[in-house]
Amino acid sequence: MLKKAYLLFILLFSFHISFSQSTFLQIGSEDTHVLDRLETRSGRLSDTICNGDKPESRRNAVEFLQSILAKQKLDTTKAGSPVMTLSPIDQYNIAQMISESGEWVPNARGAIKSAHSWFNTFYLKQYDFVHVKSEDDFFVVVNPVLSGIAMYQHNTPAPSGIPTKLFTNSQGAELRGWISKKLGFYTSITDNQEQFPYFDYKNVSNPRIQAVPGADYFLLPGQATGSAGRYDYMQASGYVNFDAVKNHVNVTFGSGKHFLGDGISSLFLSDYSSNMPFLQIQTRIWHINYECLYLELTPQYDKALGDGLIAHKFSTIHYLTWNATKWLDLGFFESEVFDRPNVYEISYLNPIIFSTAVNRFNGEGDKSIIGMSGKAIVAKHIQFYGQVVFNEFRAKELISSKGWYGNKYGVQAGAKYFDAFNLKNLDLQAELEAVRPYTYAAKDTLANYTNYNQPLADPLGSGFIKAVGLIKYQPVKNVYLSLKGTYYIQGVDTGNANLGNNVFDPYVTAPETYGVKMINGPQSHCEMLNLNLSYQLKRNFFLDVGGTYRKYTNGTASINHPDYSTTGPIYGSLTTSYFYVGLRINTSRRDYDFY
Repeated sequence: MLKKAYLLFILLFSFHISFSQSTFLQIGSEDTHVLDRLETRSGRLSDTICNGDKPESRRNAVEFLQSILAKQKLDTTKAGSPVMTLSPIDQYNIAQMISESGEWVPNARGAIKSAHSWFNTFYLKQYDFVHVKSEDDFFVVVNPVLSGIAMYQHNTPAPSGIPTKLFTNSQGAELRGWISKKLGFYTSITDNQEQFPYFDYKNVSNPRIQAVPGADYFLLPGQATGSAGRYDYMQASGYVNFDAVKNHVNVTFGSGKHFLGDGISSLFLSDYSSNMPFLQIQTRIWHINYECLYLELTPQYDKALGDGLIAHKFSTIHYLTWNATKWLDLGFFESEVFDRPNVYEISYLNPIIFSTAVNRFNGEGDKSIIGMSGKAIVAKHIQFYGQVVFNEFRAKELISSKGWYGNKYGVQAGAKYFDAFNLKNLDLQAELEAVRPYTYAAKDTLANYTNYNQPLADPLGSGFIKAVGLIKYQPVKNVYLSLKGTYYIQGVDTGNANLGNNVFDPYVTAPETYGVKMINGPQSHCEMLNLNLSYQLKRNFFLDVGGTYRKYTNGTASINHPDYSTTGPIYGSLTTSYFYVGLRINTSRRDYDFY
C-alpha cells in the first residue's frame, strides 16, 4: 500500500512539469471500428494512432480524423492524385467523433452546440449532460451511464428452476476532463444487476469458475435484497494521465482494461477479465509505438470459503509495434506474471522488452509469455492481421511429432474487408485461432495468466480451435447491423485429469508428457450465431434488438443435469436461443458469447 501511495504521489507531483494529457475512447465502442476502417481505407498505416493497442486516446483520434479530412480535401484539389473517397456516413461518423472529443480541436471549440438545451444548463453541447469549460484552466464533462436489457430464452433440454424471462440493468455515471490541459482525469462508476442466458449462467455458477465475466467482486443471487436470481456487482474505473515528454511519452495511472491486438479476440491481452490497477507508460516516436504496462492482478480464489481480503499477484507487459512500411506493421510482445506477497518484483520494472524473459532472473516459477504480431493493408480495402504466442517451445520436440506437452503456443490469423464488394460501409471480418493445451497455465495456481478467476487472453483459455466471422453494416447514419458467427472445438478435462484445457490447473499435474494434441481429451463442439440491430436515437443513446442461437455438444457420456448445483465439470448437450431488446446510454452493448 505504501508503494502505491508513493507512486501516486510521484505522478501527481509530476503534474507541474507535464505538458499535456488526454482521456481515452471506450473499448468496444463503434468509434474504435471507425478508426480501424478509416486507417485501412486511407491505404497507409498511421503513426498517430495504434489500433492494435486499445484504448486509444481522444487527442490522437481527433488528430487522425482531422488528417483524414485534410487528405480528402487535398486529394480532390490535385489532379491525378489518388483520392480517398469518404461516404456520407463516414463523414457523419467523423463529425460526430470530433464533436464528442471537441476539447482536442484547436482552441477546444469542436463540440457542437445543442439546439435544445435543458433549462439552459444541461446538454448545452449535443452529447454532454454537463459540459463545463473555463478557457484553458479547467474542462469537465459528466454523463449518465445507463443500460437495460429484457431477454427471453429457450433451452433444450429445458432446465428446472431457470427463468425464461431475464432482465439486466446498469446505472451510473462517468466524468472526464483536464486541468490546465496538463492533468487529465476520468472516472466511471456503475451499479449492475445481471441475469445470464442459461449457458453463461452454467459457467458463472460453476464452482470451478465463480466469476462474472468482466467484473470482480459480486453478490450471488439471493445475497442481495430483491435480486430475483440476478448477480449484483459494482464496477468502477478511473485514471489520471499526463505527458511526460510532450506528444511522445504519456503516463497513465488508474484502474481499467486494455486490449492488445487487431482481432475480435486477443492472444496477448483482452478486455474480458475485470478492471485492474495499472501504470501505463506509452511512447510514440517516429514509426514506433511502445507500451509498458505494470498490472496488479487477483489470483484465483474460492468464493465458497467466504469473503475476505484477497492477496494479489502482478504482471509486467511490454508491447512494441513498428510501422515497418506504410502498409506493414510488426509487433513484439512480452508478459511476465509473478506472485509475491503483495510486493512488486523490482527486476520486472525493467522497461526493456524481452530482457526479463531472456535472462530469467527469478527462475522458472513465474509465467513468461512472448509473442509477435503483424498487420498488413492491401489495396485500401483489405487488412490482414495475426498473432503468435509462445510460453515454452522446443523445435526438436515439435519436429518429432510426439505431442510433447511443453510445446505451448497459440496462433491467430484474420482478415478484414472494408466497403466489401464496393458497398459503402459494409465491413467483413474472419478470424481463426488455435491454442495448445497448458499454454496459459503455470506451475502453481498463482502465476497463471488469469485475473479474478478469468483468463487474461481468450475466454476459452487453452486447448481449442475457434473460427469467427463478423459482418458489420451501417446502411444509414444511425443504424448499425451486425451478424456474428462463432464455431469452436475444445478439449474437455475429464474427472480429475488435467488435460490442459483449464488455465487454472497447474501444468505440472499433466498426466502424460507426450501424446498431447491440440484438442486434448473428449471434444466439445459449439456453434453460435448472433444477429443485432442497433438504432442510435441520439448520440450514444441506442436501442438494441437481436437474437442469438447457440448449440453445444460434447463427445463424452451425456449427463443432462437439470441445474448446476453439482460440483465439478458437467458434460452434455445444450441448445439455447434467446431474443432481446435493450436501451443503453454511453456504454457498449453487452455480449454473451464468452464460452
